[in-house]
Amino acid sequence: MKTLTIVAILTSAALAVTAATPTTQVRIKELAAIEGVRDNQILGYGLVVGLNGTGDKRQTFFSAQSLANMLDRMGVQVSPTAMLVRNTAAVMVTANLPPFAQPGTRIDIHVAAIGDATNLQGGMLLLTPLRASDGRVFAAAQGPVVTGGFAAGGGGNRTVVNHPTAGRVPDGGIVEQAPPSTAAEGPVRLQLRRADFTTAARLAQAVNKAFTGGVAKPANAGLVEVEVPKEWVERRVEFIAAIENLTLDADARQRVVVNERTGTIVLGKETRIRPVSILHGNLTVEIQTSFDVSQPNPMASGETKVTPDVKVGAREDLAKNVQLKDGATVEQLVQALLAIGSTPRDVIAIMQALKSAGALMAEIEVI
Repeated sequence: MKTLTIVAILTSAALAVTAATPTTQVRIKELAAIEGVRDNQILGYGLVVGLNGTGDKRQTFFSAQSLANMLDRMGVQVSPTAMLVRNTAAVMVTANLPPFAQPGTRIDIHVAAIGDATNLQGGMLLLTPLRASDGRVFAAAQGPVVTGGFAAGGGGNRTVVNHPTAGRVPDGGIVEQAPPSTAAEGPVRLQLRRADFTTAARLAQAVNKAFTGGVAKPANAGLVEVEVPKEWVERRVEFIAAIENLTLDADARQRVVVNERTGTIVLGKETRIRPVSILHGNLTVEIQTSFDVSQPNPMASGETKVTPDVKVGAREDLAKNVQLKDGATVEQLVQALLAIGSTPRDVIAIMQALKSAGALMAEIEVI
């Protein structure tokens, strides 16, 4: 039986409504970051050993080649083609190097199999250098791998929980050299996490109100430049800390966030809707196919035939009407739709239609 549902699909899902106001007092620390103060991604290739027969198989030749090269540096010469080691897996090792990390700082490491290993549980990551995009080594990683799942069973009866081919090495990385950081001189450049002209202007006003002399000016919607006053030149860290703890009214566009895969909608309570009338109904088409077997009598000439019997049925529900007056909010719309039995997927379809009709005063973002 095949079921095709048009306009609305009945399914269990969550509907989330936020009660956010247009502006909220937040710290500059949550709105902007200092230019140059950021994480740096580093990457490495390594081997995980100590697996219980769940490592790479013969098809993954580069893990055997890597192991042979490692043994050769230790004075043991073995041909990669003569090796059959299933307790070893080739992995990619990744990490985020935090800003101002000093040599000796420990960081978390992420490990993921790149061959045909089936489970990294119980494995040990061997010493792996981690490099930045320019090829420089900034950290080294080593330690036991902790997986967020497991695999058990065999012979066609197997259970797998989560992803046992990926894991972490908590505090398994040691920083070898400090990453590049922001310059110690010049103006402080604040990068907004979400570019917005109104927020940039308010941020500059908040800084100028706290520090006399008009030290801040917005360069564009995503950048505010702040000159360091003379009395703060020798206390640059304290000056940045003072800026980060200033508060302002952050402006944001009205937005409706839709996740159609899960049927989740997140929307602002104060989002406005123009006067509109909504007529919504369901049309369900059901196609059911059964097969009949036509077989001749014994000793009679003829062939056995299979003939399909197709039945098509259609059901259309009565349309339900919702009317909204001028100044209505999305909260009122959702309450009205839920009152007539609409599902979250119905609301998603109606929101998209309202946006196309120019009645919804917000952006729709599909994730």
